[in-house]
Amino acid sequence: MSEKSTAPRSGQVRRVTKETEIELSLQLDGSGEVDVDTGIGIFDHLLTALAFHARFDLSLTCRGDIHVDDHHTVEDCALACGQALHDALGDRGGITRFGSAHVPLDEALARAVVDLSGRPAAEIHLGLHREAIGPLACENITHFFTSLAQAARLALHVDLLRGENDHHRAEAAFKATALALRQAVAPMGTSQILSTKGVL
Repeated sequence: MSEKSTAPRSGQVRRVTKETEIELSLQLDGSGEVDVDTGIGIFDHLLTALAFHARFDLSLTCRGDIHVDDHHTVEDCALACGQALHDALGDRGGITRFGSAHVPLDEALARAVVDLSGRPAAEIHLGLHREAIGPLACENITHFFTSLAQAARLALHVDLLRGENDHHRAEAAFKATALALRQAVAPMGTSQILSTKGVL
């Protein structure tokens, strides 16, 4: 088997619609350097936790129609993050492919499981109680994960196992997803594609 390429695994996305304008740069083999500005403070906080704990370098700016609501900004940022992740993985040769993690945040406990299968699927069960955390609608937190899985062509299962505080529950979900992604994208040291089909 040949050795895995040492070329940087990165993705850049510029996404412009009538609803959002996004500039994004993602480096998988980073150190957790994050610069995020979406105009939604709690969303910035959650994205920062995701990239930092995955040890990805992420630069993301979004100018969205948050005077309408937060939906377009959250959805389009998820799609841009997913596309950049997909691009950075290339043919997905040499990656560990699977990842899973449990993360506590005080009383909350989240579990995330990832398969970089090339097939989008999402089962997201957060059980958030509030309508919103700050200006971020709780329904859009779930929508972020489903949109990310769609654009990144991955299977993602996120479950909140316990917890009372919705901020803690949401943040634990993002951190668990981060650690699962960190495992899944890790190089195996060869260019082998980890699938009996020969492709991902």
